[in-house]
Amino acid sequence: MTWTFSRRDVLKASSALALTFPAARVLAAAPAPTAITPALIEAARKEGKVVYYTSIDLPLAEKIAKSFEAKYPGIAVRVERTGAERVFQRIGQEYGSRIYAVDVVNSSDAAHFIAWKRDGILAPDVPEDVAKLYPAEHKDPDGQFASFRVGMSVIGYNTNLVKAEDAPKSFADLLDPKWSGKMVKAHPGYSGNVMSATFQVTRDLGWEYLEKLAKQKIMQVQSSTDPPKKLALGERAVMVDGNEYNALQIKEAGQPIEIVYPSEGTPMAVGPNAIFKNAPNPNAARLLNSYMFTPECQQLVIDAGALRSVHPGAKEKPGRKPFKDIKVMKDDAAGVEKMAEQIKGRYSKIFGV
Repeated sequence: MTWTFSRRDVLKASSALALTFPAARVLAAAPAPTAITPALIEAARKEGKVVYYTSIDLPLAEKIAKSFEAKYPGIAVRVERTGAERVFQRIGQEYGSRIYAVDVVNSSDAAHFIAWKRDGILAPDVPEDVAKLYPAEHKDPDGQFASFRVGMSVIGYNTNLVKAEDAPKSFADLLDPKWSGKMVKAHPGYSGNVMSATFQVTRDLGWEYLEKLAKQKIMQVQSSTDPPKKLALGERAVMVDGNEYNALQIKEAGQPIEIVYPSEGTPMAVGPNAIFKNAPNPNAARLLNSYMFTPECQQLVIDAGALRSVHPGAKEKPGRKPFKDIKVMKDDAAGVEKMAEQIKGRYSKIFGV
C-alpha cells in the first residue's frame, strides 16, 4: 500500500479542529494511561534508542533529548528536525516505501495528526499526565495524540534599528512605506506555524492585506525560526511572522530584539505529539512520549524553549507576557486543510516565491 498524505485527504478526515481534537473520527475508547514504570524503563533500555521527528527548533529539540537521556541513561534520542510540512512529507514518503524509522513525532500543524490517525498508522498512547490533567480539547478522544506545545506567530523588531515609539504595533502598521525593504517573513509552504498564521491573517484581514504587504519588498525565508535570527543579526529591522519562542529565546539571551503582539490578534498553532504503530522502538517511544508531557519536560519547554504549555503544573516564566493576557486569533486546522493548497498557490503568486 502507498501512503499519500495530502491536505485534502486530511480535510476528509476532519470536519472541525480549532484548539480541539474531538472532531477527529472516533475509533474506540481511549486506552489506559501509560505510566512510567520500572518495566517500561527496562524495556526501553533494551531497545536502547528512540527516533524523534520534530519541527521544533533544533536547539530546543536537543535540550529535550539530552534531558531525557540524563533521566534515563542507556536510551539515546536521535533528533530529526525540519519544518512541519517537510516532516509530514518525509513520513509520507517513508511509509510509502515501507520504511518505518520514526518513533515519536511532533508537528506545529495539528491537522497532520488527523491524517495519520485516519490512515491508521498512529499507536494509541495516553501519557499519565495527559489522562489526568489535560483539558479534553487538548487530547484526542481515542488517545492517539495530545497538545505537547502551543506556539504563536509574532511581529518583532531590532531595537538597534527601530525605536520603541516608532515600532509597528499591528499588522496594519506593517503596510507603512517606511518599512519597505526592511522586513523579513517566513513561508507557509515550509512552516506549519506560518501556514496556520497565513490562514488566520487572510481569514481575519483578507487577502488584500497580503497583496499590499507583498509590495513592501519583503525578504522571504523558510522556517518561522528564521525571522527572529535575521532580526538579531540586523539583516532586517522588522519581522512579520517569526515564532514567539525563538524571539523570546533570542531576546532573553541579550540580543537586540523586541516582540510585538499585534492589536488585531496574534496567530497561534497547537503542536501535538504522537507515536506510530510501526515505531521501531515502541517501548522507548512510549517512555519518551510520556516524559515529554511531565511537568519536568513541560517546564523545560517553557523555561528553555519559551513555548506555551497547557499542563496545569507548568508555570509561566516571570518577565514574559502571560498567555492569558494575549489577544489571539482562532486556530482552525480544518480551515487550514480546506484552504492550504489555495493558500500556498496564492501566496507564492503574490510574493513571487
